[in-house]
Amino acid sequence: MPVKIDGIEKHSPAAGAGISAGELLLSINGNEINDVLDYRFYMVDTLLKLDTLTPSGETKTYHIRKEEYQELGLTFETYLMDKQHSCKNHCIFCFIDQMPKGMRPSLYFKDDDSRMSFLFGNYVTLTNLEDRDIQRIVKLHISPINVSVHTTNPQLRVKMMANPRAGECLKYLDTLAEGGIKINVQLVLCPGVNDGPELERTLSDLEGLIPALESVSCVPVGLTKFREGLFPLRTYTPEEAGQVIDLIHRFSDRFEGQYGSRIAYPSDEFFLKAGRELPGVDYYGDFSQLESGVGMMTLLEDEFTMALGDLEPEAVKPSHVSLATGKAAFPLMEKLACALERKLPQARVSVYAIENHFFGEEITVCGLITGRDLTEQLAGKELGDRLLISAAMLRHEQDLFLDGLSVEAAEKKLGVPICPAASDGFLLARAMAGMAEDQENEIRK
Repeated sequence: MPVKIDGIEKHSPAAGAGISAGELLLSINGNEINDVLDYRFYMVDTLLKLDTLTPSGETKTYHIRKEEYQELGLTFETYLMDKQHSCKNHCIFCFIDQMPKGMRPSLYFKDDDSRMSFLFGNYVTLTNLEDRDIQRIVKLHISPINVSVHTTNPQLRVKMMANPRAGECLKYLDTLAEGGIKINVQLVLCPGVNDGPELERTLSDLEGLIPALESVSCVPVGLTKFREGLFPLRTYTPEEAGQVIDLIHRFSDRFEGQYGSRIAYPSDEFFLKAGRELPGVDYYGDFSQLESGVGMMTLLEDEFTMALGDLEPEAVKPSHVSLATGKAAFPLMEKLACALERKLPQARVSVYAIENHFFGEEITVCGLITGRDLTEQLAGKELGDRLLISAAMLRHEQDLFLDGLSVEAAEKKLGVPICPAASDGFLLARAMAGMAEDQENEIRK
């Protein structure tokens, strides 16, 4: 359907052509425009013919010449140019279904939009898509696309997603691969459901997608204390987590020898649950699944170590900072803090592990720590000159925690400035060393 032009950027090709806000964009070079993907794909040419419809019902045609890669200059009410597609599944492990009532409305939105996969790396299940949507992805070469597969057993996928289309739409994986679309896959593993023999089947089936298949992340199900009335699930025991790692490695060791890449990876959380040492940087290749928690801690430590080697003791002033993190990352953060203090005796770092009382003790990642848990557990602690937290604890605007507590309110409760730190070992090393304010500003993302 046509999309409404919300505004025209000054001095842009669109402004020069005389296009007005309020017109409906019908087509570019004869191609119908329905959303941001159509718009971005067809506006790249240097010679463009735009057909629009004015509010009065008049059809207009504009001929525009622009530079290669130059933006056309049209703006729209939303970035996607229409509503974001929500998820129609009811997955047995869905984290949003495990959220308590009364939180920010945005936290309850279930995203399943293939456009967000291409633009921002979000994962999609393919259950929202029809044949024409897959054909458009191939035609526009929307690549890579990130897919939440979970299992390649059609019947089990229907059960896990509570969606009758969940099994049949697995065929789209082959269509995408044959169309030259690169695919990254995520498997959320649930004990006794889609691990064991079912995981073997899934990895065997996914091998058929190589070379289009670039990576597979395997992450354990995350369970909050708010699961009343939901599918009965439990967390992995250390022994079971180790068995999952060993199964994945049977495939990834062979993949590496045959295809030059491990392709399938257990997430960091599986290694932590199993009590096993995290692999080194060479294990992870190009770290293609960082957003799924695969190799994130290894990369952070490697970056931190390199940055620490570059810090000159005489350039660092005496300081005392504190760092709050989740239970999962606490051993690593404490290790990094000790390494920094050994090289820079004038820099003191206090590391605190925050127990997740809000979501439950099974949730150990720092990104799900609430402002209330943070402030209550750090009250009365020695926090130094500033408190470092992961930027993942805050919403995109970096001003609110998950429970709605503002950073400003948390600073007042604790009596110390709070500095959100990006997941970057180089910046973290400088922040831990209490570097000057210009370094602090760098990690405010």
